[in-house]
Amino acid sequence: MTIPAESASYSAPKHWHELLTRGRFGRDAVLTVVLPLITLVLFILFWDWSIVHFDIPPTLLPGPGDAFGELWYALRTGTIVTHTLVTMQEVLYGFLIGTLLGFMFGVIVAEWSLVRMAIYPFLIAFQMIPKVAVAPLFIIWLGYGISSKVAIAASITFFPVLINTVAGLRSVDGETLEMMRAFRATRWQSFHRVKLRYALPYIFAGLEVAMVLAVIGAIVSEFVGSTKGLGYLILQATYTLETAKIFAVLVMLAVLGIILNAMIRVIARRTLFWHDSERNAGG
Repeated sequence: MTIPAESASYSAPKHWHELLTRGRFGRDAVLTVVLPLITLVLFILFWDWSIVHFDIPPTLLPGPGDAFGELWYALRTGTIVTHTLVTMQEVLYGFLIGTLLGFMFGVIVAEWSLVRMAIYPFLIAFQMIPKVAVAPLFIIWLGYGISSKVAIAASITFFPVLINTVAGLRSVDGETLEMMRAFRATRWQSFHRVKLRYALPYIFAGLEVAMVLAVIGAIVSEFVGSTKGLGYLILQATYTLETAKIFAVLVMLAVLGIILNAMIRVIARRTLFWHDSERNAGG
């Protein structure tokens, strides 16, 4: 059977377009993995060269071999894994609680002007207080267990989510809201069909910042008072001047941060597939 010339002339460009599109996304996926690995290798080589060239003692800056050797030993014995799980639990609980409270207060502040005028200055004042100064109070109130660590992580996570939620909900185009009113939409319909949709990119941007701050909050709280966690390991290694052990914990913290940030990015891509920021992410 012969193929009509007209249909053949249209199928070929479509076929080539699909191949080119797949090739572009395949290349981007490879570069996303390869380029960070190249950067990491160059950084490790520069790190090792700096120690040899400037003759830096290991108590000040250990070599990459010493740091990764200490990390491998801690992984084999399981010590660092146990403490990492404790810190991750504190981070995730604090992040979830802080995110929920930040979103709830963000909606209240953005939707009700009287409430915004009444409580917003106090929220700003609370954020201005250094969390390191507040951490001892949480330890006194909640003890040395996980509760105080979660509370500190939640308190430091709360504000970025609040600010981005308020900014997102108040960034809605006025003409769109007028159109919703013209169609006699309820306040709830305008909120979840228009305002929340506009706010989601802002909220996810806040979540990425909040996740980083949750890790910082958990580590700071472990510095103040704890017997478990990566912050506790850093504190113990500082007392004994085991610099290589500190670097091993820092590497573990970096890996933990990358994993948690990747979780947020995956959820953002699945939720914001319609937004330009995600549709053009591979371009």
